[in-house]
Amino acid sequence: MSRDLPSIGVVVLSMGNRPVELAQAVGSALAQEGVDLDVLVVGNGWEPTGLPTGARGLGLPENLGIPEGRNVGAAHVVGDLLFFLDDDAVIPSTTALRTMAERFARRPRLGMAQALLTTTDGSEPPGRWVRRLRKGDPRRSSPIFSVTEGVTAVRRDAFEGAGGWAGGFFYAHEGIELAWRVWDQGFEVWHMGDVEMHHPATDPSRHAVSQRLNGRNRVWLARRNLPVVLRPLYLGTWTAVQVLRDRSDRPALRVWFAGVREGFANDPGDVRVMSWRTVARMTVRGRPPVI
Repeated sequence: MSRDLPSIGVVVLSMGNRPVELAQAVGSALAQEGVDLDVLVVGNGWEPTGLPTGARGLGLPENLGIPEGRNVGAAHVVGDLLFFLDDDAVIPSTTALRTMAERFARRPRLGMAQALLTTTDGSEPPGRWVRRLRKGDPRRSSPIFSVTEGVTAVRRDAFEGAGGWAGGFFYAHEGIELAWRVWDQGFEVWHMGDVEMHHPATDPSRHAVSQRLNGRNRVWLARRNLPVVLRPLYLGTWTAVQVLRDRSDRPALRVWFAGVREGFANDPGDVRVMSWRTVARMTVRGRPPVI
């Protein structure tokens, strides 16, 4: 590995059910110029085979969930920066990762950054892909407090200092927690509106398992990270949002509230309450951690 080039460990998590898209994702990572890459495909419950030349595979005997699968990958790649790429995402430019790495090199307090995500077919991307309250122009860069996990770069020291992704979550809200914990170390998290990556347009999951995990992890997120006095404000806000979203779907609400009860009944795991200084920084930047 050259000392003159930024070193990036690329983790592509896959269940092996999208071989064509996986090959395209890995190929777009391997095509990056001006960086030293270590590209690893983590097979979540399968053994990766037939990968493009230059990529390594690591098979997990069972599906550990999205955040823990990515944690395993991060521990097995070399690089001062970590980049997490969805197995159906594509990096269209061969200089995208170099651009991101140069930003990190110029800004020591930049801890994590999400690329601009646009649709593969050119259709209007979902608003949730821009992780700020006022979406505005998606190509405008700005600080954010949550990330779309599959097109995200993070300093390794910031990642490890945060304890990695919330492995016990299995799925849902781990991008909020990691962003909060990166901010809490004194770093910043940014949406890079001028670094573009593609992803198929998808609807958010609405099945029962995702609804339950959404409710449970929302509670765990608060219990693991927020000062005690802010927890009811945060959970009250999101309960109101959920009720408004699903007011015409009572079965979905019942499942969500069952997840909420599970979140209070069970141990949330790694508790790291953010400082009031972090709360103040987030508030000044436009998103206090109660919304």
